[in-house]
Order: sequence, then structure tokens, then C-alpha cells
Amino acid sequence: MNKKIIIYSELTYLPGLLFLALGTALTEKAAFGMSMVVAPAYVVYQFVSRSISWFTFGMAEYMLQAVLIVLLSLVLRKFRPGYLFSFVTAVIYGLLLDLMMKLTGPLTASGLAVRMVLFGCGLVLCALGVALLFHTYIQPEAYELIVKEVVARYGFALARTKTVYDCLSCAAAILLSFLFFGFGTFVGVGPVTIFCAAVNGRLINRFSVLLEKMCEFPDRFNGKHFFTS
Repeated sequence: MNKKIIIYSELTYLPGLLFLALGTALTEKAAFGMSMVVAPAYVVYQFVSRSISWFTFGMAEYMLQAVLIVLLSLVLRKFRPGYLFSFVTAVIYGLLLDLMMKLTGPLTASGLAVRMVLFGCGLVLCALGVALLFHTYIQPEAYELIVKEVVARYGFALARTKTVYDCLSCAAAILLSFLFFGFGTFVGVGPVTIFCAAVNGRLINRFSVLLEKMCEFPDRFNGKHFFTS
């Protein structure tokens, strides 16, 4: 029997955010449409940045996530102090996303093959990042927090819950795109977005299963009570 690799749960936090930010930046560079989770924030970013030049994709992310955290508290009829750290995570992710957008800026996405490679890498990195964040007690950003809390509260299957949330997020992005840019105008949303909505939950679940087969994720510090209280 092979011994599993020990990775302390706290150590999955930053790599998860880094993979997620880089994957999102590569997806944007591929220009096939954003993943369904970040598509609403991307639409807001494209709309607001036309008037406010310094408004970034990362800013749109953590502002929208603040709204989602409030909505989660209202739906579940509870508020945990740890939810506040989810907003801190959103800010860290937003800063990393803006950094990755700058680092990937020089990439030339010319040709269908290159764009497909960029999108494929982005999709895989995002799924791996989310899977890593599901293996730490440190609160993830609002997107993952919502799925995590709903699964814990109602006992729904992770893959199915993630897929449902992704589809709702995709629908929200389409509505925002129509509202801001006119009916029939799709900004940051394309056929690939719909594809992601269908497969992303399953891909994240596959990564989670693979990680659990290879690794164990014990806690190094006694900080879980802060995020679950």
C-alpha cells in the first residue's frame, strides 16, 4: 500500500488562488469567452472600465463577491465571522488576477490552435485551483464558499451543486451582458462558456478525488474554529 503524501491543509490555500488566477488570465487571453463563474465580474469590468480607466478585472471580482457573501448570509439565515475572511480571499485573488493579467499580456494568442491550448490550460488550472481550495479550512472566495456551504448544509453532491451554481452564474452573465451592452450582445460569454458550465463541476470533482488518492490534508494549526464558528 503506497503511503500518501502529507500536505497540510493550510498550504493548499495560496497555490489554489494562484492556479485560479493564472487559469482565469489564460482563459481571457484565449478570447473564447470566460468561464461561467467569473463571467459576471468580467462583464461588469468591461462595462465600468469604459468610464473608469483604472477599474480592473480584479476589482470587479472582489466587489461582486462582497455582494454574493451578503446574499449567502441572507439565504442561509446566518452569518459566520469566517465569512469576512472570504472577502479577504476575494481581495487577494483579485490582486493576483490583475498580476496574472499583466504577466500574460505579452502572450500572442494568434491562431485557433494557440487559443485552444490557452483555453485548455486555463480550464485545467482553474479546476485544480478550486479543488485545492476545497481542501483547506481557510475560507475560499465567495464562489467556492457558496458551493461549500450549500453542500455542508443540505448534503448535496459536490459535482452536481457546482454544476448548478455554474449554470446560474452563466445565466447571470448573459443577463448582465444584455443589460449593459444591449440585447443580443454577448460580452465575455460564448459557446465555450456554456461548455464550461457543463463540465467544470465534474472536472473539479475528478481533481478532488485524485488529490485525495495521492495526498492527505491534515491541519497544521488549530485555526478551523475561527472559520466555522
